[in-house]
Amino acid sequence: MHDKHPNSSWKAKLHKIIYEADTPNGRLFDVILLIAIIASIIFVMLESIKSFDARYHNFLNIAEWIITIIFTIEYILRIISVKKPFKYIFSFYGIVDFLSTIPKYISLIFLGTQVFIALRALRLLRVFRILKLARYLGASNMLANSLKASRAKILVFLFAVFIVSIIFGTLMYLVEGEASGFTSIPVSVYWCIVTLTTVGFGDITPVTPLGQFIASFIMILGYGIIAVPTGIVSAEYVYQNKGRLSGTPTSPAVDLNTESCPNCSAERHKDNAKYCYNCGHSLSDYS
Repeated sequence: MHDKHPNSSWKAKLHKIIYEADTPNGRLFDVILLIAIIASIIFVMLESIKSFDARYHNFLNIAEWIITIIFTIEYILRIISVKKPFKYIFSFYGIVDFLSTIPKYISLIFLGTQVFIALRALRLLRVFRILKLARYLGASNMLANSLKASRAKILVFLFAVFIVSIIFGTLMYLVEGEASGFTSIPVSVYWCIVTLTTVGFGDITPVTPLGQFIASFIMILGYGIIAVPTGIVSAEYVYQNKGRLSGTPTSPAVDLNTESCPNCSAERHKDNAKYCYNCGHSLSDYS
């Protein structure tokens, strides 16, 4: 029986390190990747500063190669440690990992000044590495579930804000007119939305007393509008957190861990689960 799957032991250990964060080695693996991801994002930002890039170009280039090699090794290990590699390759995170790795290699293929502009655009694909962070933020699951559970209330709220923006935008167009910069209803609605979010639209300001009164009311209303979706999500978050602490099934995030199925790569299984909820494969069988 042991000769049938000679590689199952090392694959099991590799899978546990890469796809699970509940073990010391798994946590160390995730920490190393987190540092590499954050460093790569910082390097991309610094590289966009011409004066900094001119001075430290060689350092940024070497650092990017080191990070690219780390991500390449990670990508290969993720493929060989699962039973169905194509499942991972064409998954969301598989595509993100691939896009995060290839830009540096593409720069080796296309040489010459005539494609320099295109290469600069391709190098921006490295920013996709920020999406890799989501894999390691376990607490984000509860926030994502809170947003999902609140989506109906938030959509109704956004629809109400949209209606208010159209009403007040049209009103400001009638009160102020083109002389004050409110050249059309769409422009006025845009001004209203920007004002509601308390950002302010500096190019257009009301000059009539009535227009200034309406604008003041919209600004005050904006503070209340910001508080509403925050309260909706916060209430749902507290509700789900109570369920997690008490052990009652108030949300899908209760008692979930980072364990990944070696067969279908499904994640977020319940604690002490022996079989995958998606395909029924044994979570301990890596053959």
